[in-house]
Amino acid sequence: MPLPVRILSRRPRRRSPRGQAIVLGSLSFLVLALMVTLSFNLSHALRRKMSLQQHGDAMAFSMGVLEARALNYYAVSNRAIAGSYVAMNSLHAYMAAASVTGEMLRAGGVNFTAIAASEAAKCAACQGQCPCCQHAIEAGEIAAKFGKQSLMYDRDVRGLEGKFKNAMEGLDLMVDNIHTSQREVHEKTLQAVKDGSSHGLSLLKTETVPEVSDLASGVGALNANEFNCAVDGMECQGSVANTSPEARARVVTEIGNASRSAWPANRKGLPPNHLHEKFLEEFKTIPNNKGTHQFVGHFGSSKTVQNMLGVYLPGQMGGNQGTTVAANETGALAQLSWEDATPATAPYLANIWSDERGGGHTVLMAHSGQHRFEGTNAKALTSCAGSGNCFMKYRANPSSDRDWGQPRVYSYYTMKLNVGNPREAPWELNNSRSVKFTHGEQGTGSLTLSAADGMSLSKSLVYYHRFKQGGWSEPPNLFAPYWRVKLHPFKPDEAKKVLEEAGNSDAAAIAEAPEVSL
Repeated sequence: MPLPVRILSRRPRRRSPRGQAIVLGSLSFLVLALMVTLSFNLSHALRRKMSLQQHGDAMAFSMGVLEARALNYYAVSNRAIAGSYVAMNSLHAYMAAASVTGEMLRAGGVNFTAIAASEAAKCAACQGQCPCCQHAIEAGEIAAKFGKQSLMYDRDVRGLEGKFKNAMEGLDLMVDNIHTSQREVHEKTLQAVKDGSSHGLSLLKTETVPEVSDLASGVGALNANEFNCAVDGMECQGSVANTSPEARARVVTEIGNASRSAWPANRKGLPPNHLHEKFLEEFKTIPNNKGTHQFVGHFGSSKTVQNMLGVYLPGQMGGNQGTTVAANETGALAQLSWEDATPATAPYLANIWSDERGGGHTVLMAHSGQHRFEGTNAKALTSCAGSGNCFMKYRANPSSDRDWGQPRVYSYYTMKLNVGNPREAPWELNNSRSVKFTHGEQGTGSLTLSAADGMSLSKSLVYYHRFKQGGWSEPPNLFAPYWRVKLHPFKPDEAKKVLEEAGNSDAAAIAEAPEVSL
């Protein structure tokens, strides 16, 4: 019997929609392309922004380095100027010590003249029947020998005056040349921080970011003013006023005087052993090695003073403007015994000075010619062209808001953050770096992929710090070369001022906002 055949009926299959994956894939690729484009745009803009900020930081730091080097040069050269005054004092000390030799011998002659007179009086009293008469004759001869020898020493000292004058002129010329170099350094440094391109600074732009703008002129003017404010006597806005020329002269005068070594500052000793031993032997050999003598109260000093009367005064808070370099050597010679004569004492004194009128010398027989000194630094740097006599003094400011007068250096630069040419930068879809789109019923929109322009704002502080225990407590000055530079944060008010000077009023308006971090 045949088996029954079961016929299975199949339902017709529903056809699956085709092309959805392609649509979704296309949309995904479109979004991915936009994301890649956005990523390229943002990364390129960020890289350009970082390059711009690095350039601004480098410029602020480099200009600060120039200022720090200039201030260190002022410190070293000011020391050289003070050293020249020390050398002038030493020169006058040597000339005073040399000049007093003739005066000391004349004091010996005065003593023996007095002894001869007293012995002659005794001779008259004894009617020539005592040795006093011979003693009077011999004492007179000794007095004459002292006088003759004193003239010889005067002659030798007078022969030194030409070399002394040349040395003074050389030291004065050195000071003038130092002043000239200080002025040139200041002018060139001022120009560099003002334009941001002089003296090698332009290489920072051409070698790294040639597309960046030049330093804003208003910001450069701020830098120039800050640098001028660090030097007393220069034109400056916003800091303390300049001190008087007298005050500047007193500073370098007292520093030069304080730097003297012991010998020119304080020559004393009994006997005065700073004089040659062969000279001191004269006081024994001229009296034929008879009798005893003693030097009394011998002392001497040399100093930069207002007048001769100030040679022995201590350091002064005022009054000494250093118009004169002067030296003194003084004392007395006592002839304690000689035969049976009455002891005699005679003073001696030698003064020598140099000033703008040509100087002078109290030992006239040992003096010839003139030796001028134009005085210590009294003028501001801007007033001493061609004549020297100026001084680079630090202008201290007592306000911490002004960083105690330490100069600040600013930089402000702008640069386009996009290339602006799709052929050179295919990730930039168009010159505007924006994409417009329609989103159904939501309407149209636009997306800017990167900013057009970037701006960098940087600041450095030129500061003073001596590396030693308690070095931070030492106030800034222009006599120690410890000026350095560092990048420094902005205060809101100064950031606003810099932005205003740069012409960026929009950024200046929000610079002082509490939520804005600088």
